[in-house]
Amino acid sequence: MKKVISILALFSLVIVLSSAKGDDGVITKENGMYVVNTTTLGKNVVGYVAATPLKIYIQKDKIVKVEALKNQETPKYNAKVKRLLLTKWDGMKVKDVAKQKVDGVTGATITSDAFKKNVQLGVEYYLKHK
Repeated sequence: MKKVISILALFSLVIVLSSAKGDDGVITKENGMYVVNTTTLGKNVVGYVAATPLKIYIQKDKIVKVEALKNQETPKYNAKVKRLLLTKWDGMKVKDVAKQKVDGVTGATITSDAFKKNVQLGVEYYLKHK
């Protein structure tokens, strides 16, 4: 009986410690970088067709890259936005993201706006939870 209680106590401690760590799946660490996944943060940020989740890679409070995750946007416009828009944040300090006016991609305005909103949400979350 003592062994069962000890195992339960240890299990409870592991649960408490992992929840205290704040690992909610939105921010993770990969190769020394923070990675913010906007899948849940931006679930209501809709492009032309549906949600437009991103991964934002951050190191030393600068954006290393922004990567589009699987979405249902029209492939032609999605590719154009990924190529022309997502690199505009590369090297930008996270504290400057809110101040910057990043132009969208002509012909893909709705998708561009959704991606920009997701970057904003991801950076705000990072600044509050890093």
